[in-house]
Amino acid sequence: MKDITIENMYSLKHTIAGDYLKKFIYPWEVLSEISYIIKEIGKTLSLDEYDNPAENIWIHKKAVVFSTAHIEAPCIIGAYTEVRHCAFIRGSALIGENCVVGNSVELKNVILFDNVQTPHYNYVGDSILGYKSHMGAGSITSNVKSDKTLVAIKNDESIIETGLKKVGAMLGDFVEVGCNSVLNPGTIICPNSNIYPLSSVRGVVPKNSIYKTADTIITKD
Repeated sequence: MKDITIENMYSLKHTIAGDYLKKFIYPWEVLSEISYIIKEIGKTLSLDEYDNPAENIWIHKKAVVFSTAHIEAPCIIGAYTEVRHCAFIRGSALIGENCVVGNSVELKNVILFDNVQTPHYNYVGDSILGYKSHMGAGSITSNVKSDKTLVAIKNDESIIETGLKKVGAMLGDFVEVGCNSVLNPGTIICPNSNIYPLSSVRGVVPKNSIYKTADTIITKD
């Protein structure tokens, strides 16, 4: 299970929350603390660099936020990030630098590392997206099981009980998710892996892999 630890999934220098994340072992352990982390970091941000348009919302002065976007607290938006037309940020969203939150994208209880792109019609909830990860158009994270039972992380024969009802997807650094894919609750995609378009993914996808189907996962050359 060491491949799915925070230490092996993410380069923590690419998020303002790095000092907080390194206190945890697995990324889903952070989900219940995201709101707290945002508020604590927000207290340290300079108002010379960040606007504070409402309580517990901090938007870098070099970010671009369209007037039609909706942002709820708590939220941090980093420098040079674009929040585009009709984006819906429901709160507990820590969005790094140079990110794209695209048209009609919905975010809820997430950490987006720097240079993450969710550009077109994505839903990302109860998830962590690593440095330079990218969600193709229409791809989503499903964060609640259909039977409403608690989410478990399944990796071959190993199972880790999260104790959580809502767990979306944990994407490592440099992950590419193809268009219109669904990442089922508790999906872990390790760094440098690609997901084919129109995929339904669950469980753990190893690092440096190409996911074609559940039965066809190949190692990159």
